[in-house]
Amino acid sequence: MPDPDRPQELPARLLTDPEMIDACRVRDFARVFRLVKVRAGIYPSMIARRCDLTPSRVGEVIGGRRHLQHMDVIERISDGLRIPGGMLGLARRAWETPQALVVNEREAPQMPEQEQEQQAPTSLPGPDVDSILALATRTNLNKATLEAFRSSIEDYWRRDDQHGGEALRPAIVGQLRHVVGLLKESRPPSIQNGLYGIAAELARLTGWTYFDARQYNQARAYFTEALQLAKEIDDRQFMANVLACMSLQATYQDKPADSLALVTAAQDQARSALGSTPRVKSMLAMREAFAHATLGNRDDTHRAIGEAHSQFEQIGTSDPDPSWVTYFDEPKLIVDTGIAHGRLGEAATAEPLIADALRREHHTNQRGRAFHSFWLARTQLEQGKLDQACHTATQALEPASAVASERVSGHLREFYDQLAPHRQEPVALAFEARLRELLPPVSGSLHP
Repeated sequence: MPDPDRPQELPARLLTDPEMIDACRVRDFARVFRLVKVRAGIYPSMIARRCDLTPSRVGEVIGGRRHLQHMDVIERISDGLRIPGGMLGLARRAWETPQALVVNEREAPQMPEQEQEQQAPTSLPGPDVDSILALATRTNLNKATLEAFRSSIEDYWRRDDQHGGEALRPAIVGQLRHVVGLLKESRPPSIQNGLYGIAAELARLTGWTYFDARQYNQARAYFTEALQLAKEIDDRQFMANVLACMSLQATYQDKPADSLALVTAAQDQARSALGSTPRVKSMLAMREAFAHATLGNRDDTHRAIGEAHSQFEQIGTSDPDPSWVTYFDEPKLIVDTGIAHGRLGEAATAEPLIADALRREHHTNQRGRAFHSFWLARTQLEQGKLDQACHTATQALEPASAVASERVSGHLREFYDQLAPHRQEPVALAFEARLRELLPPVSGSLHP
């Protein structure tokens, strides 16, 4: 009996058609969707449902008004339409492998005992010994211990800005597990609530490192865990912060309606919290502007930007801002304002704002400087300023090469794709040469 939950397969004659093969190879989804409609009878509304896209987005793609480049969207198209991964430049999809051959990742294959002994470092005890020792030890926690945890979290964030979170993640996850283990013991309410808050921050930070690596399912799992931990102590401001992170992730996943719903929920949490500060409200209003801009809602974007600036003007030096929102300073407000205008296609308005913020941005924030520089280059290119755009993008390669961030690499790829009509111009050739010199792994994955 056919499985009703299994998506309809595309006809073999379509998957082997040279036109379909070429359209998939260059990821021309306008052609792919048209061919799927004509040759397989799968209409745009069904394409939208199967690929978790909005019908309007599918219509924009077919009409040539939108190009799909985010990797998770391409994966959803492959899975939803049952296009083999290899045709779209992806790894083999799980549904292409017979179930009998699927390996459960939770059950690692057992190596021979002798081989295990050769690979295990003899100077360190095994994880089972660590667990036994942890059970035998009752940690005496006090306020100073909680402050030490918070200090380490602040240090993680600084190093994440400088180098990316990939190398930090094992340490962050290890500390998260340690703190969650401490929550199992009975402690005074002030200490226990502090531990819940620290665990929530570590879970959000872990989710952020996965988001920055564009591993969205893992990110969502940790963000959800952070929400649950914060809910235990009714920390509504922090719940708003986590929901704002999830809203930002939804914009990267081309789910603007989800993004707006999540940031609206974040603002509801902040309004219901006692003592939500103007800085928190300003940050949330800017995230709302991002969501509206991604949806193309010009008036609502401008309104949300105005609210963000209005709230920012009310910030006082004695405000009890949570530590996690202090990053949202004036340069960040300005650059996010520019990005919101850029998302709307208002490049002339966006360019001077992003340029001004970049001049004031701290030099140690390598990822932020790279990310914002690529945004500036995009706005310059959209205005026909090819020389300036290539110069800006070339300058961005230095900080981009210093930080391990797939999200930054994704913005670099998008800028490189936008350069396609100018690829043979001297300034574009010079940019590409510098790109291949500084970021060979990234440049190796760019289209020729």
